[in-house]
Amino acid sequence: MNTMRTAMLLAFMTALFMGVGFLIGGRGGMMIAFLVAAAMNFFSYWNSDSMVLRAYRAQEVNERTAPEFYLLVRDLVVKAGLPMPKVYVFDNPQPNAFATGRNPQNAAVAASTGLLQRLTPEEVAAVMAHELAHIENRDTLTMTITATLAGAISMLSNFAFLFSGRDNRNPLGFIGVILAMIVAPLAAMLVQMAISRTREYAADRRGAEICGQPRWLASALQKIAGDASHIENVEAERNPATAHMFIINPLNGRRMDNLFSTHPDTRNRIEALLAMTDIGQGGSTPPEPAVKATRKARSVPSTGWGRGPADSSRGPWS
Repeated sequence: MNTMRTAMLLAFMTALFMGVGFLIGGRGGMMIAFLVAAAMNFFSYWNSDSMVLRAYRAQEVNERTAPEFYLLVRDLVVKAGLPMPKVYVFDNPQPNAFATGRNPQNAAVAASTGLLQRLTPEEVAAVMAHELAHIENRDTLTMTITATLAGAISMLSNFAFLFSGRDNRNPLGFIGVILAMIVAPLAAMLVQMAISRTREYAADRRGAEICGQPRWLASALQKIAGDASHIENVEAERNPATAHMFIINPLNGRRMDNLFSTHPDTRNRIEALLAMTDIGQGGSTPPEPAVKATRKARSVPSTGWGRGPADSSRGPWS
């Protein structure tokens, strides 16, 4: 049902984009809009992951540079039956995480230093399981296409007045210009947010199944939401179009009405996860090898979460 709903919303987004082109310049404008959309989607398909990772200055880590975190992700990947994604950490005090990549074979997961420092290993495991669920469901590609189309619609709308002169082929005249400038971008934003909210619920459910403990993810969501409301994510504020990629909305303007939120209400997500626990879903076998490795590594002061007093200012890599 979620897949069908997402496909319908994407189809609507594509039709909306073509409609904006038609309102601006008739059939010719619609053709130009189609070509622009094709070019932007082609570029974003191949380059979106690297662009996002560069925007957040994420650093790739491995078993040598961040053994605790890397082994935790690897254990979850094995349990999920996925190819091993690239693992990144970005320096940001706000606890959060995201996944990117065009498919499971070319994917990456990234966690903030705030996430690794403020959450327990069990909660971090649940968060990364959620991100792996996005990769498994190919949500990263879906949201990239949606964000690209939404951005293209806004771009075309900014040029609406340039095509609204006397020789304009717009079939609706000035009303068409108004629709192109105001209504279309608003509709595109709402569709983008609807797709994001739909996929978050699915990723929560699958993430709980991967880590085996829905309560871990429920606890993590509660902590992240509480911290994100008062810890600023500077990079996210500069790149608000990437907000939908995070497990919790990283923007400080998140108190706006739910209609305009890129994420479902956190309380609803937590209730859904706790309901899985109540009815015995989500499995009962947590990724013990990763958690045990994390606890063992805590005694080593030079790596991962187990930082000692001598290097307390460092991030979760050596």
